[in-house]
Amino acid sequence: MQPMTFETIKLNVNAVGVARLTLSRPDIHNALNPQMFADLDAAITALDGDPAVRVVVLTGEGESFCAGGDFRWQQSQRNQSREERIRAGRPLAEVLRRLNSLSKPLIGRINGPAYGGGVGLISVCDIAVAVNTVRIALTEVRLGLVPATIAPYVAAKLGESNSRRVFLNAKPMTAEQALRYGLIHEVATPEKLDEAVDQEINQILSCAPGAIATTKKLVDFVLRHSHADNLIYTVDRLADFWETAEAQEGMQSFFEKRKPAWHKTHGGK
Repeated sequence: MQPMTFETIKLNVNAVGVARLTLSRPDIHNALNPQMFADLDAAITALDGDPAVRVVVLTGEGESFCAGGDFRWQQSQRNQSREERIRAGRPLAEVLRRLNSLSKPLIGRINGPAYGGGVGLISVCDIAVAVNTVRIALTEVRLGLVPATIAPYVAAKLGESNSRRVFLNAKPMTAEQALRYGLIHEVATPEKLDEAVDQEINQILSCAPGAIATTKKLVDFVLRHSHADNLIYTVDRLADFWETAEAQEGMQSFFEKRKPAWHKTHGGK
Protein backbone atom coordinates (compact mmCIF):
# COMPACT_ATOMS: atom_id res chain seq x y z
CA MET A 1 0.00 0.00 0.00
CA GLN A 2 1.25 3.47 -0.90
CA PRO A 3 1.63 5.88 2.06
CA MET A 4 -1.54 7.91 2.54
CA THR A 5 -2.12 11.09 4.50
CA PHE A 6 -5.44 12.28 5.86
CA GLU A 7 -6.82 15.23 7.78
CA THR A 8 -8.76 13.40 10.48
CA ILE A 9 -7.36 9.86 10.68
CA LYS A 10 -4.03 8.08 10.63
CA LEU A 11 -3.29 4.87 8.74
CA ASN A 12 -0.20 2.74 9.20
CA VAL A 13 0.54 -0.80 7.99
CA ASN A 14 3.46 -2.82 9.35
CA ALA A 15 5.61 -5.47 7.69
CA VAL A 16 3.32 -8.40 8.56
CA GLY A 17 0.15 -6.72 7.30
CA VAL A 18 -1.28 -5.28 10.52
CA ALA A 19 -3.03 -2.01 9.71
CA ARG A 20 -3.76 0.54 12.41
CA LEU A 21 -6.60 2.91 11.57
CA THR A 22 -6.70 5.71 14.13
CA LEU A 23 -9.37 8.36 14.52
CA SER A 24 -7.28 11.48 14.96
CA ARG A 25 -9.21 14.48 16.28
CA PRO A 26 -8.11 14.11 19.90
CA ASP A 27 -8.83 17.72 20.84
CA ILE A 28 -12.57 17.04 20.34
CA HIS A 29 -12.52 13.37 21.38
CA ASN A 30 -12.35 12.06 17.78
CA ALA A 31 -15.82 13.35 16.95
CA LEU A 32 -17.17 12.37 13.55
CA ASN A 33 -17.64 14.93 10.77
CA PRO A 34 -17.92 14.87 6.96
CA GLN A 35 -14.15 15.07 6.46
CA MET A 36 -13.65 12.05 8.69
CA PHE A 37 -16.27 10.14 6.73
CA ALA A 38 -14.41 10.95 3.49
CA ASP A 39 -11.06 9.99 5.03
CA LEU A 40 -12.43 6.71 6.38
CA ASP A 41 -14.02 5.89 3.04
CA ALA A 42 -10.69 6.36 1.23
CA ALA A 43 -8.85 4.33 3.85
CA ILE A 44 -11.37 1.48 3.63
CA THR A 45 -10.92 1.34 -0.15
CA ALA A 46 -7.16 1.12 0.24
CA LEU A 47 -7.30 -1.51 2.98
CA ASP A 48 -9.89 -3.70 1.29
CA GLY A 49 -7.97 -3.74 -1.97
CA ASP A 50 -4.53 -4.53 -0.55
CA PRO A 51 -3.82 -8.28 -0.30
CA ALA A 52 -0.86 -7.57 2.01
CA VAL A 53 -3.19 -6.26 4.73
CA ARG A 54 -4.17 -9.14 7.02
CA VAL A 55 -6.01 -7.39 9.86
CA VAL A 56 -7.17 -3.86 10.71
CA VAL A 57 -7.12 -2.34 14.21
CA LEU A 58 -9.51 0.58 14.71
CA THR A 59 -8.76 2.89 17.62
CA GLY A 60 -8.83 6.50 18.77
CA GLU A 61 -6.03 8.95 19.45
CA GLY A 62 -5.81 10.46 22.90
CA GLU A 63 -8.17 9.82 25.79
CA SER A 64 -11.29 8.87 23.80
CA PHE A 65 -12.28 6.31 21.23
CA CYS A 66 -15.02 8.39 19.60
CA ALA A 67 -17.46 10.93 21.02
CA GLY A 68 -19.96 10.43 18.21
CA GLY A 69 -21.04 13.18 15.85
CA ASP A 70 -19.33 16.56 15.99
CA PHE A 71 -21.91 18.88 17.60
CA ARG A 72 -20.92 21.78 15.36
CA TRP A 73 -21.57 19.67 12.29
CA GLN A 74 -24.83 18.32 13.71
CA GLN A 75 -26.03 21.78 14.64
CA SER A 76 -25.38 22.99 11.09
CA GLN A 77 -28.08 20.58 9.90
CA ARG A 78 -30.81 22.46 11.76
CA ASN A 79 -31.26 24.93 8.91
CA GLN A 80 -30.89 22.44 6.09
CA SER A 81 -33.68 21.07 3.93
CA ARG A 82 -34.87 17.49 4.34
CA GLU A 83 -33.02 16.50 1.17
CA GLU A 84 -29.80 18.03 2.48
CA ARG A 85 -30.16 16.21 5.78
CA ILE A 86 -30.65 12.92 4.00
CA ARG A 87 -27.50 13.55 1.98
CA ALA A 88 -25.63 14.48 5.16
CA GLY A 89 -26.68 11.23 6.85
CA ARG A 90 -25.58 8.89 4.07
CA PRO A 91 -21.77 9.09 4.48
CA LEU A 92 -21.78 7.66 8.02
CA ALA A 93 -24.22 4.96 6.93
CA GLU A 94 -21.91 4.08 4.05
CA VAL A 95 -18.78 4.02 6.25
CA LEU A 96 -20.50 1.69 8.72
CA ARG A 97 -21.69 -0.57 5.90
CA ARG A 98 -18.22 -0.77 4.38
CA LEU A 99 -16.48 -1.42 7.69
CA ASN A 100 -19.05 -4.08 8.53
CA SER A 101 -18.37 -5.89 5.25
CA LEU A 102 -14.60 -5.28 5.18
CA SER A 103 -12.87 -8.38 3.83
CA LYS A 104 -10.21 -8.15 6.56
CA PRO A 105 -10.91 -8.85 10.24
CA LEU A 106 -11.60 -5.59 12.07
CA ILE A 107 -10.45 -5.36 15.69
CA GLY A 108 -11.72 -2.49 17.81
CA ARG A 109 -9.15 -1.21 20.30
CA ILE A 110 -11.54 0.74 22.49
CA ASN A 111 -9.14 2.96 24.39
CA GLY A 112 -11.64 5.35 25.97
CA PRO A 113 -15.21 6.69 25.99
CA ALA A 114 -17.52 5.98 23.06
CA TYR A 115 -20.83 7.69 22.42
CA GLY A 116 -23.42 7.66 19.63
CA GLY A 117 -21.64 7.07 16.34
CA GLY A 118 -18.66 5.75 18.26
CA VAL A 119 -20.85 2.91 19.51
CA GLY A 120 -21.79 2.28 15.91
CA LEU A 121 -18.10 1.92 15.07
CA ILE A 122 -17.64 -0.59 17.89
CA SER A 123 -20.63 -2.55 16.60
CA VAL A 124 -19.12 -3.14 13.15
CA CYS A 125 -15.89 -4.53 14.61
CA ASP A 126 -15.48 -8.29 14.39
CA ILE A 127 -13.64 -8.27 17.70
CA ALA A 128 -13.74 -5.47 20.27
CA VAL A 129 -11.28 -5.17 23.15
CA ALA A 130 -11.97 -2.33 25.59
CA VAL A 131 -10.14 -0.72 28.44
CA ASN A 132 -11.81 -1.51 31.76
CA THR A 133 -12.46 2.18 32.52
CA VAL A 134 -14.44 2.76 29.33
CA ARG A 135 -17.82 4.49 29.33
CA ILE A 136 -20.17 3.73 26.45
CA ALA A 137 -23.53 5.38 25.84
CA LEU A 138 -26.18 6.04 23.24
CA THR A 139 -27.12 9.55 24.29
CA GLU A 140 -29.26 10.59 21.32
CA VAL A 141 -32.65 10.48 23.07
CA ARG A 142 -31.34 12.73 25.83
CA LEU A 143 -30.66 15.34 23.12
CA GLY A 144 -34.03 14.86 21.45
CA LEU A 145 -32.49 12.88 18.60
CA VAL A 146 -32.60 9.24 17.50
CA PRO A 147 -29.69 6.80 16.92
CA ALA A 148 -30.97 6.06 13.45
CA THR A 149 -27.90 5.45 11.27
CA ILE A 150 -26.10 3.24 13.76
CA ALA A 151 -29.20 1.32 14.86
CA PRO A 152 -28.91 -1.65 12.43
CA TYR A 153 -25.43 -2.50 13.66
CA VAL A 154 -25.84 -1.77 17.36
CA ALA A 155 -29.17 -3.63 17.55
CA ALA A 156 -27.72 -6.61 15.68
CA LYS A 157 -24.85 -6.77 18.15
CA LEU A 158 -26.91 -6.27 21.32
CA GLY A 159 -30.13 -8.11 20.47
CA GLU A 160 -33.63 -6.75 21.05
CA SER A 161 -33.74 -6.82 24.84
CA ASN A 162 -30.40 -5.13 25.43
CA SER A 163 -31.03 -2.66 22.60
CA ARG A 164 -34.16 -1.44 24.31
CA ARG A 165 -32.29 -1.28 27.58
CA VAL A 166 -29.58 1.09 26.28
CA PHE A 167 -31.30 2.93 23.42
CA LEU A 168 -34.29 4.22 25.34
CA ASN A 169 -32.77 5.92 28.39
CA ALA A 170 -29.23 7.02 27.38
CA LYS A 171 -27.79 5.28 30.44
CA PRO A 172 -24.02 4.76 30.13
CA MET A 173 -22.64 1.24 30.05
CA THR A 174 -19.60 0.18 32.01
CA ALA A 175 -17.06 -2.10 30.39
CA GLU A 176 -18.50 -5.06 32.27
CA GLN A 177 -22.03 -4.27 31.11
CA ALA A 178 -20.92 -3.85 27.50
CA LEU A 179 -19.16 -7.20 27.80
CA ARG A 180 -22.30 -8.83 29.15
CA TYR A 181 -24.44 -7.29 26.41
CA GLY A 182 -22.11 -8.62 23.71
CA LEU A 183 -20.96 -5.23 22.42
CA ILE A 184 -17.36 -5.90 23.39
CA HIS A 185 -15.57 -9.22 23.72
CA GLU A 186 -12.76 -8.62 26.17
CA VAL A 187 -11.87 -6.09 28.87
CA ALA A 188 -8.31 -5.16 29.83
CA THR A 189 -6.60 -2.69 32.12
CA PRO A 190 -4.97 0.30 30.40
CA GLU A 191 -1.57 -1.33 30.88
CA LYS A 192 -2.74 -4.60 29.31
CA LEU A 193 -4.89 -3.22 26.48
CA ASP A 194 -2.25 -3.49 23.75
CA GLU A 195 -1.22 -6.95 24.94
CA ALA A 196 -4.83 -8.12 24.69
CA VAL A 197 -5.16 -6.64 21.20
CA ASP A 198 -1.87 -8.24 20.11
CA GLN A 199 -3.16 -11.64 21.23
CA GLU A 200 -6.19 -11.20 18.98
CA ILE A 201 -3.97 -10.07 16.10
CA ASN A 202 -1.72 -13.11 16.41
CA GLN A 203 -4.72 -15.45 16.43
CA ILE A 204 -5.79 -13.94 13.11
CA LEU A 205 -2.28 -14.05 11.63
CA SER A 206 -2.23 -17.81 12.24
CA CYS A 207 -5.27 -18.25 9.97
CA ALA A 208 -5.61 -18.22 6.19
CA PRO A 209 -6.60 -14.76 4.91
CA GLY A 210 -8.73 -16.02 2.04
CA ALA A 211 -10.58 -18.42 4.33
CA ILE A 212 -11.19 -15.57 6.80
CA ALA A 213 -12.67 -13.33 4.10
CA THR A 214 -14.95 -16.08 2.83
CA THR A 215 -15.99 -17.06 6.35
CA LYS A 216 -16.91 -13.47 7.19
CA LYS A 217 -19.23 -13.43 4.17
CA LEU A 218 -20.51 -16.86 5.17
CA VAL A 219 -21.57 -15.65 8.63
CA ASP A 220 -23.37 -12.66 7.12
CA PHE A 221 -25.19 -14.85 4.58
CA VAL A 222 -26.37 -17.65 6.86
CA LEU A 223 -27.81 -15.23 9.42
CA ARG A 224 -30.02 -13.62 6.78
CA HIS A 225 -31.25 -16.51 4.67
CA SER A 226 -33.45 -19.57 4.94
CA HIS A 227 -32.27 -23.08 5.74
CA ALA A 228 -32.84 -24.06 2.11
CA ASP A 229 -30.71 -21.19 0.79
CA ASN A 230 -28.05 -21.85 3.40
CA LEU A 231 -27.80 -25.50 2.41
CA ILE A 232 -26.97 -24.55 -1.18
CA TYR A 233 -24.65 -21.68 -0.25
CA THR A 234 -22.63 -23.52 2.39
CA VAL A 235 -22.13 -26.69 0.37
CA ASP A 236 -21.04 -24.61 -2.62
CA ARG A 237 -18.52 -22.63 -0.53
CA LEU A 238 -17.07 -25.82 0.92
CA ALA A 239 -16.69 -27.36 -2.54
CA ASP A 240 -15.12 -24.17 -3.89
CA PHE A 241 -12.59 -23.90 -1.10
CA TRP A 242 -11.29 -27.43 -1.44
CA GLU A 243 -9.91 -26.27 -4.79
CA THR A 244 -7.95 -23.34 -3.35
CA ALA A 245 -4.23 -23.11 -2.76
CA GLU A 246 -4.96 -22.23 0.86
CA ALA A 247 -6.79 -25.49 1.47
CA GLN A 248 -3.98 -27.46 -0.12
CA GLU A 249 -1.32 -25.61 1.90
CA GLY A 250 -3.33 -25.95 5.11
CA MET A 251 -3.73 -29.70 4.80
CA GLN A 252 -0.15 -30.25 3.65
CA SER A 253 1.30 -28.18 6.52
CA PHE A 254 -0.85 -30.12 8.99
CA PHE A 255 0.46 -33.49 7.83
CA GLU A 256 4.03 -32.17 7.64
CA LYS A 257 3.69 -30.77 11.17
CA ARG A 258 4.78 -27.27 10.19
CA LYS A 259 3.22 -23.84 10.23
CA PRO A 260 1.39 -22.86 7.02
CA ALA A 261 2.86 -20.24 4.73
CA TRP A 262 0.46 -17.54 5.88
CA HIS A 263 1.39 -17.86 9.56
CA LYS A 264 2.87 -14.61 10.84
CA THR A 265 3.62 -13.13 14.25
CA HIS A 266 2.93 -9.58 15.32
CA GLY A 267 5.33 -8.33 17.94
CA GLY A 268 3.40 -5.20 18.91
CA LYS A 269 3.46 -1.62 17.64
